[in-house]
Amino acid sequence: MNVLLWTVQCVLAALFLIAGVMKSTQPKEKLVGPLPWTADFSQGTVRFIGIVESAAALGLILPAATGIAPVLTPLAATGLALVMVLAAITHARRKEPSAIGFNAVLLILAVLVAWGRFGPYSF
Repeated sequence: MNVLLWTVQCVLAALFLIAGVMKSTQPKEKLVGPLPWTADFSQGTVRFIGIVESAAALGLILPAATGIAPVLTPLAATGLALVMVLAAITHARRKEPSAIGFNAVLLILAVLVAWGRFGPYSF
């Protein structure tokens, strides 16, 4: 189970780091094409979401890998689960069911990591 959790952590970290860097560095006008929901939010909010996703991606790996404050790993997973709930609400409001499905998969994976790292497979 530890190997599965590490694999899920790495996959989530890669996905959220890529998405977070994109949201925090690209102008909003460039993001509206691939991420239509960004039209509903200010540039500052989109950048904030990107920074949160990037920080959480690092939090999924670095504390556990270094042994420095490893409790941050399940906290990062919990934070990403919350981000996915909020993203699903946004996509539901915009009537984008395929995006909700993707959010649900990421939510389940983040909850799995939080459960495993808070519970029986903690560091």
